Amino acid sequence: MSTQPSYVDDLYREHSRRVQATLIRLLGDFELAEEAMQDAFVAAVQQWPVNGKPDNPTAWLIRTGYHCGIDQIRRRSTARRRAHLLLPTELLPTEEALDLEPTTIEDDALRLLFTCCHPSLSMEARIALTLREMCGLTTEQVASALLMKPTTLAQRIVRAKRKIRDAHIPYVVPTQAELPERLPDVLKVIYLVFNEGYSRSTGASVVDISLTQEAMRLGKELARLLPQGEVFGLMALMLLNDARREARQDSDGELVTLDAQDRRLWRQEDIQVGIAWLEQALALTPTGYYTLQASIAAVHAQASRAEQTDWGRIVRLYDALCRRFPSPILALNRAVAIAMNGAPDTGLKLLDDIAHHPQISRYHLFHAAKADLLRRQGQHEAARSAYQQALQLATLDPEKRFLHRRLAELEHSS
Repeated sequence: MSTQPSYVDDLYREHSRRVQATLIRLLGDFELAEEAMQDAFVAAVQQWPVNGKPDNPTAWLIRTGYHCGIDQIRRRSTARRRAHLLLPTELLPTEEALDLEPTTIEDDALRLLFTCCHPSLSMEARIALTLREMCGLTTEQVASALLMKPTTLAQRIVRAKRKIRDAHIPYVVPTQAELPERLPDVLKVIYLVFNEGYSRSTGASVVDISLTQEAMRLGKELARLLPQGEVFGLMALMLLNDARREARQDSDGELVTLDAQDRRLWRQEDIQVGIAWLEQALALTPTGYYTLQASIAAVHAQASRAEQTDWGRIVRLYDALCRRFPSPILALNRAVAIAMNGAPDTGLKLLDDIAHHPQISRYHLFHAAKADLLRRQGQHEAARSAYQQALQLATLDPEKRFLHRRLAELEHSS
């Protein structure tokens, strides 16, 4: 929409997601709502320069899009194909019943988020649908972010929308009774989007800023509409991790580990905002998974030098996480924290205890962590073997180069 007047262009970037979310509620179909939204913006380009910008642009766009959608249902040949998907025309909301109050429009965004993250969809479909419908990314952008072919991604999104329709997944915010069961799915999708941006699974760059920013935008929107402790905790975790972004690769694009990062590059303003979110989360009980993870991130963020890191506190936080949310990945992180807290032999033994877990044996960071502890202990031959295993499993180019450098250093020292 580069040909639009700037105010329409700005409005599209800022409000198109909310317009589409409300049109989905009103028209009952994802694809029809998207087409109707585009028609509404075309009408705005044509009419606003002549008639002036309306007092409530978002409501104007929704109302116009709604009428465009109704016209499509009534007049276009594709209406016959879509008729069985939609409410009968006489049952669609009347002009007077559209309910375009600001709070209702905000609730529509929340309804759409919970629909995209419904547990009946696969996790891959939830992430793809969230990026496409909630973040407003194009199919090509989502495919690139998720390292998929656009045609494959498009088919996945179509199947997800069809399942929402055929399974009659309700377009609603869960009730207070349902929320404890449904909210974790939404938080998990947002965090997975963030993680794919923060630590890419493959490619030439460690970070994809567009994904981390979209995840944080979704988190902030969720926190505004649904102020819950774990939502605050997730916001804290994302901000505290993202604050270290510029220090994670050097000017040559090489990976820099946490202990070697130039902490002057850490964004202190974001760290302070993240800690403020964490304080809000800690004030609410019970303390959940993301809040505990954010507490660990805060310990790292508040250490001005690597050697000042309070590893004892980190161990205690991982103890709490492993008791409440046991997983092999958390067990790995706890073992490393114990080793860094002055007990490397214990840490290595704990790594050996989980080495045969299926999720761990194919996880390159397990072998890299073990290699690093062995190297610190002077067990160079065992470290070399572990680095080689990590290298075989790594898919991100900067990580591969980092592991090659570690192997070369071991060869040089022996």
